[in-house]
Parts: sequence; C-alpha cells; structure tokens
Amino acid sequence: PLGTLFWPIAVFTMTAESNAVNLADGLDGLAAGTAAPAFVGLGALLLTLLPSPSPAPLAVFCCCMAGACCGFLAHNHHKAQMFMGDTGSLALGGALGAAAVAGGASALLPALVVTSLFAWEALSVMIQVIYFKYTKKKFGAGRRFFLMAPFHHHLELRGMAEVSIAKLFYGIAVGLAALGSWLATTL
Repeated sequence: PLGTLFWPIAVFTMTAESNAVNLADGLDGLAAGTAAPAFVGLGALLLTLLPSPSPAPLAVFCCCMAGACCGFLAHNHHKAQMFMGDTGSLALGGALGAAAVAGGASALLPALVVTSLFAWEALSVMIQVIYFKYTKKKFGAGRRFFLMAPFHHHLELRGMAEVSIAKLFYGIAVGLAALGSWLATTL
C-alpha cells in the first residue's frame, strides 16, 4: 500500500528509532528495561501479521534481543556498575527499527505503537528545543517547556526517584507492547 514511499519511511523509521532509544538511555536500566517488552511486542505482532513461516526468524530475533536486554538488566540495574552507552542503545534502536521495517508496511503502525515510549522521549527533546528557540526569539531569553529533556530527566528533577521512573516506564512499555500486539490482530 505504501509503494515507493516505503523506503523513505523505512530509512526514517530506523534512524528515528535508533536515536530515540539512545535518548532513553539516561537512567540505570531504562533503555534495556523498556526495549525488552518492545522487542517481545514487536515479535508478537510480526507473528500475527506475517504469513507463516516467514515471521518465525524475525520473532526469534526479537525474543533474543529481549533476552539480551533482560540479561543486561540482571547485572546492570540501579546502581549500575557498567553503562550501556551509545553503542548499545543505538544498536537496540536500530534493531527495533530494522525488525519493524522487515515486517513490511503492515507492521509499521503497530510497531509505532509498541515503540511510542521512545518516540515520546525523542518528541520531548524536540519540544524543548523548539520552545526554547521560540521563546528566545520572542522574549530575548529562552525558556524551557520541561525542566530538562528527555522527559525522564524532567520527572527526576520533579523529585521522582530514579528507580520509580524506571518502573513506571517499564510498565508503560509492557502496556504499549500489549496494545501494539492487539492492534496487529485487528488489522
């Protein structure tokens, strides 16, 4: 249905997803803990959307990535001894984007739902930058929309504990994974 638009959308999806997961990697275990349910949800929706047996290798890949995230969390939850850094978070985002693109055009909308927590983190940074530039031009001094971007740092500065933020985001990620998987069954 997307025709020649599929490839520009695919490039955008992979680039945006990679950067969005990187932005979410700001608290101990946040990127891995939110990527694990996203990978499970993406694997489930691919099994639902794609004709058998083609989704099996993609679903296995997604589950393996979820397992790797869980293994990372087992050793690097709060107080982390080792940080994932850009190499890990960019790779996780790239893998999420690549799996969504490999699922074809029909997987892109449910995949967006599954990974919308990462999209929100990226959008919060864009809102902060645009608002700051606008207020600087209008008032001579830039003002901030959030206390700090991405959004998880805003919550942290509002007094929410790092562990509480991570747990909240884990729960949201699980809910979005379930919602995206359900959406795939209705398409």
